[in-house]
Amino acid sequence: MDDLEKAILFSFDESGAVDSVLKSQAVNYCQQFKENPSICTVCIEKLCFCKIVQVQFWCLQTLHEVIRVKYAAMSSEERGFVRKSVFSMVCYGSIDEKSAVRVLDSPAFIKNKLAQVLVTLIYFEYPMIWTSVFVDLLPHLSKGSVVIDMFSRVLNALDDELISLDYPRTAEETAVAARVKDAMRQQCVEQIVRAWYDIVSLYRNSDFEVCSSVLDCMRRYISWIDINLIANDAFIPLFFELILANGLSEEFRGAAVGCVLAVVSKRMDPQSKLSLLKSLQISRVFGLVKEDGESELVSKVAELLTGYAVEALECVKRLNSENANVVSMELLNEVLPSVFYVMQNCEVDSTFSIVQFLSGYVATMKSFSPLREEQLLHVRQILEVIYTQICYDPMYRDNLDVLDKIGIEEEDRMVEFRKDLLVLLRTVGRVAPEVAQVFIRNSLASAVVSSPDRNVEEVEAALSLLYALGESMSDEAMKTGSGLLSELVPMLLQTRLPCHSNRLVALVYLETVTRYMKFIQENNQYIPMVLTAFLDERGIHHPNIHVSRRASYLFMRVVKLLKAKLVPFIEKILQSLQDTVARFTSMNYISKELSGSEDGSHIFEAIGLLIGMEDVPLAKQSDYLSSLLTPLCQQVQALLLNAKTLNPEESPAKITNIQQIIMAINSLSKGFSERLVTASRPAIGLMFKQTLDVLLQILVVFPKIEPLRSKVTSFIHRMVDTLGASVFPYLPKALEQLLAESEPKELAGFLVLLNQLICKFNTSVHDILDEVFPAIAGRIFSIIPTDTLPSGPGTNTEEMREVLELQRTLYTFLHVIATHDLSSVFISPKSRGYLQQIMQLLLYTSCNHKDYLVRKACVQIFIRLIKDWCARPHGEEKVPGFQNFMMEVFAMNCCLYSVLDRSFEFGDASTLILFGEIVLAQKVMYEKFGNDFLVHFVYKGFSSAHCPQDLAEQYCQKLQGNDFKALKSFYQSLIEKLRLQQNGSLVFR
Repeated sequence: MDDLEKAILFSFDESGAVDSVLKSQAVNYCQQFKENPSICTVCIEKLCFCKIVQVQFWCLQTLHEVIRVKYAAMSSEERGFVRKSVFSMVCYGSIDEKSAVRVLDSPAFIKNKLAQVLVTLIYFEYPMIWTSVFVDLLPHLSKGSVVIDMFSRVLNALDDELISLDYPRTAEETAVAARVKDAMRQQCVEQIVRAWYDIVSLYRNSDFEVCSSVLDCMRRYISWIDINLIANDAFIPLFFELILANGLSEEFRGAAVGCVLAVVSKRMDPQSKLSLLKSLQISRVFGLVKEDGESELVSKVAELLTGYAVEALECVKRLNSENANVVSMELLNEVLPSVFYVMQNCEVDSTFSIVQFLSGYVATMKSFSPLREEQLLHVRQILEVIYTQICYDPMYRDNLDVLDKIGIEEEDRMVEFRKDLLVLLRTVGRVAPEVAQVFIRNSLASAVVSSPDRNVEEVEAALSLLYALGESMSDEAMKTGSGLLSELVPMLLQTRLPCHSNRLVALVYLETVTRYMKFIQENNQYIPMVLTAFLDERGIHHPNIHVSRRASYLFMRVVKLLKAKLVPFIEKILQSLQDTVARFTSMNYISKELSGSEDGSHIFEAIGLLIGMEDVPLAKQSDYLSSLLTPLCQQVQALLLNAKTLNPEESPAKITNIQQIIMAINSLSKGFSERLVTASRPAIGLMFKQTLDVLLQILVVFPKIEPLRSKVTSFIHRMVDTLGASVFPYLPKALEQLLAESEPKELAGFLVLLNQLICKFNTSVHDILDEVFPAIAGRIFSIIPTDTLPSGPGTNTEEMREVLELQRTLYTFLHVIATHDLSSVFISPKSRGYLQQIMQLLLYTSCNHKDYLVRKACVQIFIRLIKDWCARPHGEEKVPGFQNFMMEVFAMNCCLYSVLDRSFEFGDASTLILFGEIVLAQKVMYEKFGNDFLVHFVYKGFSSAHCPQDLAEQYCQKLQGNDFKALKSFYQSLIEKLRLQQNGSLVFR
């Protein structure tokens, strides 16, 4: 063993026996050896005399690299020597008499690497230099299975490395592939095909492995050689003989199936394809798919049948002649039963889309009316396939029920997987509604009585089908109960499912009942059954908290739909919900699951909607509301009384309890309209006012508990909507408490509440706003600066995000004040001290804020202030100095300098909206300030921007005219001209 061989062995060592330093040295030595000018000769000599597979592999790998990278630099003698040597190895020959080793006796990976080397030579030399490589190789096949096997490996390598479109190719590789294929078609394809036939015929009973490799190789080439070489009286009968021969290996038979599939999938015009499909007599293999479903052969035959069905469907779509269409539909109908069987019982190849194929087939049915018996049968089979496919695997039943990590992943996967299948179901429901409804009815009926090991999944799937079917029905069809719907819905309501305790089944059951509520609306006799379903252990009283909460939400939706029709049932409903109501507001409620929209409070919203209707007599309404509000308020008062004696362990539970009660009352109040509680039944309004009084005490007792403050704020929002102006007496106290200990996040929420009040009551809230505004301004300006907020590394904190949100809410708040005739608040004696800071903040923001919509809002505020505070020219100044500030500071900085900045891009839509407001501000200033504005803005401002006199005069004319659109257009062109004129020499700020 020489040094190179030792180095190769060391470099390939994976056992750890070779020291890492030594191995690294060996790798470097091998790498350097590749630079040897006679490397090709060395490699070929080693391949002739060395039996060590690592050495053989390294030599072949090196030859491959040298030819691929340095072919152009090799001499013709060296190329000829390599060509002759490699070809001799491939043909099981020896390079000279002395060679003791034949590479074809080595393991498969060595032979594959040899094939790769030969293909690299073909890449560069065929057919220009080495014209006869394939023709020269064919006679050597007579040497037996060793060379035949190698021949197949060469053709497979050629496909992998160059021809196959399964891999991305460069333009050069694509051109070489076309050259090689054209030359092979012209020179040797027919001979290769003949050799394939002879080999399979000769070895079919003696060497299954060789035959399998030849057929697998043939499959790859069928896509681009002349189809008549394969689809003929010699090959097709041979393929089917092999497929149907029980004595052969599964691999061998499966390889023959692959060839037939390649023939079926061959691209050609639809008429030729139809003739080809018809000639195959595919029905011969239908029986094979019903053998052992796990076997490789069954998978291959399944792939063939689905591929055949796809091609037959394409013929149906693409052929227009009636006769051809009939034939293609016959072929499709013939194969469909087997395809349906495959879809339900076999592992379907990933490249075949069941939904895509079935959707295509269902689309062809739309042209048939009415559907024929055979098509109706196929519709039922399609429904069976959908049903089978959407069933959960029973192995995940427990995971899905408790909804652990595995259960969540499986549910998410199935939701995604089902989407297209359920779209297909809805399509089927439109094409054959009666068939779909009968199938679902029967599926549900049989699933209910199926064995316990399957009925959970089958019932869930049947209910999911019924739910999805509802999405394909029009409102009218739903209301009238068209088809079997008038039978299906009562069946759904009457059926007691043995697996109703299962989370998935219970959820889809409730969703399905809700889906068909339009039918219930028209058929009131089923209302008691709906109520029972929601109120018993199938719904709100289900042991699984996810189900009971979802049931609460869905019940609330049902109440919204049925409204007055439920009045006769109110007593029964409230009685049934007593324990649920009590549990929600009890101390041991499961608070850890409060997150999310379905927190359980929807049951109170449902109750509120029920008892808040004017159809309920006043006395009853008062009793119902009092029976709910009184104990809840008493609970809060008791907790508040004991607040000081709470120990640290008790405190979180008590606070959570109060939160729950506020949420319950808040939700309850949603059912009561402002008109009812203030005009028609003020006694009801009084009860809510008393409740508000109690809940406001929470802010006094727990001034620093953010979740409680948030919940109380939310309730005040609700009371503003419910009580209207009668809420005013409670606001000063509430606003004072909310403002007292507020952090930036709470302060933003506080401003949102004030915005609601202003938008609802306009100037009626002037006195309240006037009272709280100074405290708000003082608090806010202690948190946010009047110019820029800090940015850069370390500023993207939760605290800074809250400050930014507060700033954005402040702009909205100031805008709401200004646009609701309340700007006098800014200049009242109590607030005037903050006017300077407000003006500076608005000015800076209108010129510099990165969000142009915020800038627009600030400009609009200034426009409104000009209108409110400035009389016509020479009138009395309401706010001394404001007019000069607007002309000398705002107009110059915002209306001129900020738009001259090149960052102000006129191509952006939001920029143009802001620009329109800036131009409007100029128009309003001219109307209010007259020539004073022209003096300051045009003669001073434009001069500083070196504006030509003629353009300044044109601007004045446009400003004094009545065409705002023309003014805006002119001012934009003026700014663009000034930018060009300055050409960056003047920075406006």
